[in-house]
Amino acid sequence: MPPESSVEGGSLRLNERAAAIADAMVADAAALGVVASTLENGARLIDCGIEARGGLEAGRLLAEVCMGGAGRISLTSVEFDGLRLPGVHVWTDHPAIACLGSQYAGWAIKPEGYFAMGSGPLRAIARVEHELFDRLGYAEPPSGRGVLVLEARKAPDAAVAAYVAAKAGLPSDRLTFLVAPTASPAAGVQISARVVETALHKMAELGFDVRNVLAAFGTAPLAPIAKNDTRAIGRTNDCVLYGGVVHLTVRAEDEELQALAPRIPSSASLDYGTPFYDIFQRYDGDFYKVDPHLFSPAQLSLTNVKSGRTFEAGAVNAAVLRQSLIS
Repeated sequence: MPPESSVEGGSLRLNERAAAIADAMVADAAALGVVASTLENGARLIDCGIEARGGLEAGRLLAEVCMGGAGRISLTSVEFDGLRLPGVHVWTDHPAIACLGSQYAGWAIKPEGYFAMGSGPLRAIARVEHELFDRLGYAEPPSGRGVLVLEARKAPDAAVAAYVAAKAGLPSDRLTFLVAPTASPAAGVQISARVVETALHKMAELGFDVRNVLAAFGTAPLAPIAKNDTRAIGRTNDCVLYGGVVHLTVRAEDEELQALAPRIPSSASLDYGTPFYDIFQRYDGDFYKVDPHLFSPAQLSLTNVKSGRTFEAGAVNAAVLRQSLIS
């Protein structure tokens, strides 16, 4: 059975869905505060926060693009121990594909002179992360348009577009890039909207077959804008690590879920307990020195469709959120 058939009814057409959202963003660019342009080789660029003003709605749509149009994002408010903050809801009926097959920022875009982590559905065409996509059993053909999201302060140029096009097997003029720096309203929304994705990635790293996650719902606070991207990395991560709450519907054995649940939340990490900016500085700004088990939501519930039982673990940490987001 080909990878495209791993989803009931065939491919989810993530790139087509994301391209349609991007088209709508361009059509409403003035209201959204985004700026669209065309690079010399025909690739489309949508600036959501570098030179453009961007905004919350641009961020909501950017987050839906990240999920390949197979997840939904809405804005809300959350309250933890008297701390009331704006927040983000995210939900999907295709968690493994929408989150790990599209939203996960797993593709290092690194032609000479440029670096950014790429997320979005173009990853399912390029399949540079072949081991992950083999485990998901999913792929999309290089026969239409491709969409990639970059969290970066520097916009990609034609050389970057050509590099990505070659990796994906698509002409440059079939590509759309959306970009926003971490310290921007749009990026803040799309990062908090990764709350479910972090849970699934952690579960996959712990050996659970995430194709058995049937539905997912998550909530996370939305970080106040920080004064620079490094500070924003701290705040946006803390929103998930200390304020993210995820509910998953899964199919598994109760014994497996009972053992798994306590290992998923961020509190299972030895690096847990202080704002991420402080942790980041402790490791000299090197993400790869941070315990990878830290990157997960604060609280998680797993409901088993086979038994109806729910397994809970973790808790929101309002004290660290206050320290990170308010002080």
